[in-house]
Amino acid sequence: MKQEKALVVFSGGQDSTTCLFWAKKEFREVEAVTFNYGQRHAAELDCAKEIAEDLNVAHHTLDMSLLNQLAPSALTRKDEAITHEEGELPSTFVPGRNLLFLSFAGVLAKQIGAKHIITGVCETDFSGYPDCRDIFVKSLNVSLNLSMDAQFVIHTPLMWIDKAQTWEMADRLGVLDYIRENTLTCYNGVKGDGCGECPACELRQRGLNQYLLKKQGGEE
Repeated sequence: MKQEKALVVFSGGQDSTTCLFWAKKEFREVEAVTFNYGQRHAAELDCAKEIAEDLNVAHHTLDMSLLNQLAPSALTRKDEAITHEEGELPSTFVPGRNLLFLSFAGVLAKQIGAKHIITGVCETDFSGYPDCRDIFVKSLNVSLNLSMDAQFVIHTPLMWIDKAQTWEMADRLGVLDYIRENTLTCYNGVKGDGCGECPACELRQRGLNQYLLKKQGGEE
């Protein structure tokens, strides 16, 4: 893989930025693609652009506003509350999002000569999103290859690890502080440690606390 090119599906959040650093270590050349789908906060797009520029990574932004029309959710509507009732999908679930993102990433990868596609989906802390499951990614990988007569490989470095282990990966890559300060995970559009109240911030902070506690114990 050290001699090959990769494309990272990139939102500027903790997970995709960790994947971007992982890809830069694993591949000869890396580019990133961000999707503008009318997400709740345009700050996400600015954050992705800033990080890509800072890391000197070629960055593509694709217009996916059609997704906003088709699949309204709390991530695309500021007037929709962020909720997660037991036994139901969270209101932040955007139906078809990863299906479309990875499909369009495949088309772009074909154009830029990238065989590898990296996404930060995770089955461990996936909030019940069906399109973050390993079985979905593997299925789509086969479909992409058949549809374009290509040999793409979709990599999911975070698939089987939780948020604490994602922070650990960032630390091993030497970028924990960078990711903590420069990424945007918060549903309310607050960079860094976020608002501290939304589900995304709570998950992120809980994972960080768990990792730092474990690291402190290991150093004693």
